[in-house]
Amino acid sequence: MRRCLFLAVMLCGGLSSSLFATGPAEAVVDSEQVLSELMAIPARQIPRKLLSEAQGIVIVPNVIKIGFVAGARRGHGIVMVRDADGEWSLPQFVALTGGSVGWQAGIQGTDVVLVFTTRKGVEGLMRGKFTIGVDAAATAGPVGREAAIGTDATLQSEIFSYSRSRGLFLGVALDGSMLEIDNESHAFYYGSQSGRVPGRIPAAAAELRRFMTELTPHHHTAPVGTELPLSDVMVSPKLIEGLRRSMIQSAGQLHASLNPEWRRYLALPNEFQQPGVIASPESLAKALQHYGSVNANPEYQKLAQNPDFQRTLESLIEYEKATQASSPTMILPPPPVTQ
Repeated sequence: MRRCLFLAVMLCGGLSSSLFATGPAEAVVDSEQVLSELMAIPARQIPRKLLSEAQGIVIVPNVIKIGFVAGARRGHGIVMVRDADGEWSLPQFVALTGGSVGWQAGIQGTDVVLVFTTRKGVEGLMRGKFTIGVDAAATAGPVGREAAIGTDATLQSEIFSYSRSRGLFLGVALDGSMLEIDNESHAFYYGSQSGRVPGRIPAAAAELRRFMTELTPHHHTAPVGTELPLSDVMVSPKLIEGLRRSMIQSAGQLHASLNPEWRRYLALPNEFQQPGVIASPESLAKALQHYGSVNANPEYQKLAQNPDFQRTLESLIEYEKATQASSPTMILPPPPVTQ
């Protein structure tokens, strides 16, 4: 067993320079992308009620877990906490490390989001080092717009965890993993030590804090248990961009198993290849028609039940709703061509 642990450590050390090297600027940008994609789909998002009452949030993009009998994981991300007035802090930096022993093999990248529900948990983390499962237990978080969160469950669960895996790996529990405040990255990114006024505030950090505020509107005035209005969230350009990225990913995975004819039929609008560009109503309607026809036809049940097909269809539907809600003008086809 010692030999297996030694090999795992050596393997992780050998790959650390390529897999684990995430600078603070990349961590902030990647964390915003993870959050926007996670919150873009109502059926799979962190419930807005839970997020509105959260005391802190940790986002660690692309946690790498490597294992062969013995495993190890590592990732770099950010933490944001609320002050006494309920305002979100600028992102600070954390490193997640951990190990496990068991029958497991493979390499996996997983985006991890931890929602802290108590001041005690947040304060424990901000003191420097925090071990999941020791300082506080992490429970798999509820998902979906209508997910119910009982008062007892909220009080008993100091941390709710969410993850999105890019590969197949057995044993994804985070118990035993350690979160550690990365003061070196903080000083490099903000030009000042932790706890002091930043020497500079990069635009990406300010945008991420603004996005968190946008996702939790009126948290200081909403009665406990009140569901927050969807319209305030779904018009966000960041969430629309998150939907676009989600569709590109799920459609790409779907197309990998299709022949050229089906790839053409289930192609996404060309505008989806360009960040920040809204797809035209015509191209969006065509894609929705094609996916909807397949979904409704029993002959194509096998294809329609494919998880990547359903995720793409779901994203298309939400994208149409979001772009219509965020458009300040009427959605019209191009004007007639004049002779």
